[in-house]
Amino acid sequence: MKTDLLRSKFLNFFKSKEHKIFPSDSLVPLDPSLLFTSAGMNQFKPYFLGEKKDLKRAASCQKCLRTDDLEKVGKTAYHHTFFEMLGNFSFGDYFKKEAIEFAWEFLNKVLGLPENNLWVSVYQDDEEALTYWLKVIGINKNKIVKLGEDKNFWPASAPSKGPNGPCGPCSEIFFDKGEQVGCKRKDCSPACDCGRFVEIWNLVFTQFNRVGENNLEPLPQKNIDTGMGLERMASILQGKETNFHIDILFPPNQFVREILKVKPKDPSKDALINAIVDHTRAATFAICDGVFPSNEERGYIVRKLIRKALYHGYSLKRKTPFLYKLVPLYGELMKNPYPEVWEKKEDISAVILAEEEKFFRAIDGGKKVFFLILENAKKEGRKILKGEEVFKLYDTYGFGPELIEDLAKKENYQVDWQGFNKILQTQKELSRSKSMFEEEIFFSQDFPDFEPTEFIGYTDLSSTSKIIGIVKENKKVDKLSKGEKGILILDKTPFYPESGGQLPDKGLITTEEGRFLVEDVKKLKDTIIHIGKVEEGIINYTDALASVDKERRLAIMRAHTATHLLQAALRKILGTHVTQQGSLVAPDRLRFDFTHFKGLTPQELVRVEELVNEFIIRADKVEKKIVPYQEAKKEKALAFFEEKYSEYVRMVSIASYSKELCGGTHLDNTSQVGTFCIISESSISSGVRRIEALTGKLAYKKYSFYKNLVENLSVLLRTKEEKEILKRIDELDVKLKLYKEKVEKLEREILNSKIDKIIANSTYQVKEGKVVIAQLPNKDYSHLLYLSDKLREKLSSCIVFLSSPAKDGSIFVLAVTEELETKGFSCKEFISKYRDTLKLRGGGKGSLCQGILKDSNFSSFKDRLVFALEEFLSCIS
Repeated sequence: MKTDLLRSKFLNFFKSKEHKIFPSDSLVPLDPSLLFTSAGMNQFKPYFLGEKKDLKRAASCQKCLRTDDLEKVGKTAYHHTFFEMLGNFSFGDYFKKEAIEFAWEFLNKVLGLPENNLWVSVYQDDEEALTYWLKVIGINKNKIVKLGEDKNFWPASAPSKGPNGPCGPCSEIFFDKGEQVGCKRKDCSPACDCGRFVEIWNLVFTQFNRVGENNLEPLPQKNIDTGMGLERMASILQGKETNFHIDILFPPNQFVREILKVKPKDPSKDALINAIVDHTRAATFAICDGVFPSNEERGYIVRKLIRKALYHGYSLKRKTPFLYKLVPLYGELMKNPYPEVWEKKEDISAVILAEEEKFFRAIDGGKKVFFLILENAKKEGRKILKGEEVFKLYDTYGFGPELIEDLAKKENYQVDWQGFNKILQTQKELSRSKSMFEEEIFFSQDFPDFEPTEFIGYTDLSSTSKIIGIVKENKKVDKLSKGEKGILILDKTPFYPESGGQLPDKGLITTEEGRFLVEDVKKLKDTIIHIGKVEEGIINYTDALASVDKERRLAIMRAHTATHLLQAALRKILGTHVTQQGSLVAPDRLRFDFTHFKGLTPQELVRVEELVNEFIIRADKVEKKIVPYQEAKKEKALAFFEEKYSEYVRMVSIASYSKELCGGTHLDNTSQVGTFCIISESSISSGVRRIEALTGKLAYKKYSFYKNLVENLSVLLRTKEEKEILKRIDELDVKLKLYKEKVEKLEREILNSKIDKIIANSTYQVKEGKVVIAQLPNKDYSHLLYLSDKLREKLSSCIVFLSSPAKDGSIFVLAVTEELETKGFSCKEFISKYRDTLKLRGGGKGSLCQGILKDSNFSSFKDRLVFALEEFLSCIS
C-alpha cells in the first residue's frame, strides 16, 4: 500500500467516525514554546488545555520535525528527523474504550494486518485499558505486556519525575516481524529492544493532573491523543526492512547512491546514505515553511541538518554540492499531500545550493586549521582540544559543534565544550550589549512600580490625563523643573511606545504650570514611560494635556501600513516563503527584513514597487479588530513566530491580500500612504534580504529629485524626449570607448618612441646581465607594464625597474626576462628580501612585481638598487 493511500484511508476512516479532519499545520508553529511542530497534538493545544470547547473529535496527518534522536537517524530502521504522524484526538468526548476499538478496527479491518502479528503494551497500573483489550477486543493475554512509567506513561516517567501538569498512561500497539528477526529468544516481547517488535501506534489517555511526586489528581476533562508514524506503518504494509525503502524514500535513497557511487547494501555506508536522505528531506520541508539556514534557533537546526548531510557526503568523497538535486524529487514524491514543495522547488533548491557552496568553501580551510590544532595538542601531550582552539573553527569556518565533535572522535580526541560554550556565551553577551539602546540603561531593577497605563492612541491623539508618576534617575520625585530630564507616567495616554519595530510617538505634555517635551516613549511591563525634559515652568502631580505630534504619527502610520503592503507584494511576486524577520517603521521611512535566498533583480524590484503603489491607488480599507488568537490562526494571519500571543490578538487586514497580527498604528485606507518608493535592496545575512523604502512626503521628494535629474539630463543631452536619454547615453558611451582606444593607441606610440632613449640612457651592467632603471613622470601602472614588456622584448636578458611619482611615493614595476628567471631570479623573492633596505612595498610573482616605492630621492635609490641586484644575483649564480 502506497503512502498516499495509507494517508487517505486513515483520514477517511476517522471522518466516518465523526472526526473533523484537519490539514497538517506548518512545521513552524505559532507557539513560542516550540521550535518546530513535533507531534500531531500541537495544533490542538487549546482544546487539550480546555481553553476552547467547540471541537470534540479531530484527526490529521501532521508533518513533524524532531532532533531528539538525531544520532540514531540512518543507523536504525525507523528513526527520522522529519516524518508524518497520523493521529486521532478526543477532547472530553470518547476515552479509552473507543480509542482502543477505533485503533483495532483500523488495523484489522481497513489495513488488514494479521491479528497474530499484533501485540499490545499497557501501563502496569492501568487495569481499565487491560480489561478493554482482553474483554472488548478479545486479544490473547499472552500478547499483552505490562510496562512501567518510563515506557507506558506520557510524559515518560511523569508520576515520579514530572513535570507537573496534564499526563496519563498510554497503550502501544506493536507489529511482530517474526522470530527470525532480532534476538531470536523464545521469551522476546515488546519489552525487548532487539527490533523484532515495531511500535506502530501509541494511544495516550490523558486523565491526570500531576501536582507532585506520585500525586496524580483526576482531570475534569479526559482527552485522547494518539500517534502513528506514517513511514513506519508504510514499511510494514510494503514489506520493507526499513522506512528508507518505502515508496517515498527509496527513490531518493537510490539517487544519492548513484551520485556518491555507493553500491546497495553496503553496511559501512548505508547509515550515511539514510541520514543524507532524511536530513535533506527535513531541510526541504523546513525551508518550504519559511525557515532559512542561519546560526539562530530554527535556522540553526536547518543549517545543522544540511551540514550533517554534507559532511556524510564529504566523508564518502563528495567534494561538490549535490543535496539541492534531491529537492525536485521530494516535490514530485510528496506532491499530493504537500503541493507547495513542488511549487517552491526552485526556491528551496537555491537555498540549499547556497548553503552547500558555503560549506565546501569553508571545509577545506577549516580542516587544515583543525589538523594544526591537533598537531599542537600532540606536541603538548593533550588528548583534549581547548575550547578557544575549536571556537575558531566555529566562528571563522562555520563548523558546527557536531562536525567538530565528529572530527575529534575520529582522531580519538575530546573537546573542551565547557570552555567553548563560555567563549560563545561571552561573544553573545558582547553582541547583545553593543545593540542595546542607550535609554534601556534608564530602566534598572530599581525602577519604581506603577499602575498599568491605559493606551488610547489607536483612536485619539490627545487626552486629558493625570500625572501619576514623576521619575528622575530611577527615583520618584515630587516635581521636575525647567531644563531637567526625567520620566512622566500618566493614567492614560495617546502616546504609542516603541514596539515591534515601530518608533515611538513624540509630542508635548502640558499643565497649567509647565510644558514637558516627550522625546521617547517606552513600555515597561504594562506601564507606558514618557521620557523627555521640561521646556517651561515646573511639572508636578496634576492634570495634564497629552498631545501627540500629529504629523509625525501620520508619517509613521504611512510607513507601517506600507510595510504590510510591501510584505503582501513580496509574497505575491517572490513566493509565500517570504516571511518577516525584522523591521523598522519611522516617519515616512521603513526598513523590512525578510527571508529570500537571493538578491532581487531590477525587474523584480520594479514589479514590487508597482504592486505596492497599485494597492495604494485601490484605496482599500485597512481593518483593525481584536479577535481570538485561534480565529486569527484559522484565518492564516501572518505572525512573528518569536512573539508570545495572548488569548486575544489585534489583527490588521487589507482586502484579501494582507492579514497580519500587529499592535502598531495604521491608516484607515491604503490611499493615505500617498506614494511608495524603494531606495535600496541588500543582504543582511544568509537567506535574509533587506528593503528600505520611503512613503508619503519623503517618497514625493525622492520622485521629485528623480524628475529634476531627468530634466537636467535632457538639457545636457539636448533631447526633449525622456525615453531618448538612455539612447543618447549609450551613444556617448560608444564614442567614449572609441576616444579611449585612440588615446591609448597614441600613448603607446609615444611610449614606443621613448624605448630606444630609455635603453641608451638608463641601462646598467650588473654581473653578467643588464638592468634598466628609469623614472618616468605622469605614468600609471598600465604604462609601466607596457614599457616593461617592450623593453624585455628588445633586450633578451635583462631586469627592468620602472617608476613614476605618485601621491604617497612612487609607483613601480619590477620585471625580469624569462632567461634570468630560469636561472633563479625571482622578482617576488627580491622584493621580500630588500623591502626594508630599498623601501619597497608590493607583491606579484617571479617574473613581475608591482607596488609603491617610499624613497623620494630616486638618484640615491638607483645606486642602492644596483648594489642590491648585484648582491642578489651573486647569491643565485
